[in-house]
Amino acid sequence: MTNEFSHPKIVSETRLIPATSQQIYDLLADPAGHAVIDGSGSVKGPVASDSTRLTLGSKFGMQMKIGLPYRITNEVVECEEPTLIAWRHIGGHIWRYRMKEVPGGTEVTEEFDWRGARSALMLRLMRAPSRNRRSIQATLERMATHFTA
Repeated sequence: MTNEFSHPKIVSETRLIPATSQQIYDLLADPAGHAVIDGSGSVKGPVASDSTRLTLGSKFGMQMKIGLPYRITNEVVECEEPTLIAWRHIGGHIWRYRMKEVPGGTEVTEEFDWRGARSALMLRLMRAPSRNRRSIQATLERMATHFTA
């Protein structure tokens, strides 16, 4: 789906989620919730056992696995509760969620924004944009299931 934020280096998908924007924001603002909805299979859970609510400037570590397990530290770089939250890590690309309440729930747009990526060439070689589109679609599906279960 095309939206007002389209750019060649922003991969995005939008889906209607049967929840309020606040419920969705609350899920995204809790690092433990990321593994619940992750459609890529790479997010395993937060590094810290305590789930501190994310706010602008928050740093949080995640346990990941793409082939081998590793840890990554993210920083919240955009935050407007309950309609927007985004974070990035050392790679420079941003994962962003935009929420807009509509009849029947909330339209959630997830974006992989690689305009600021430190290694755009590596992302292209890894086919990250197309792979991430499939992961975004799966994440939005898992999010919808989470709120209907």
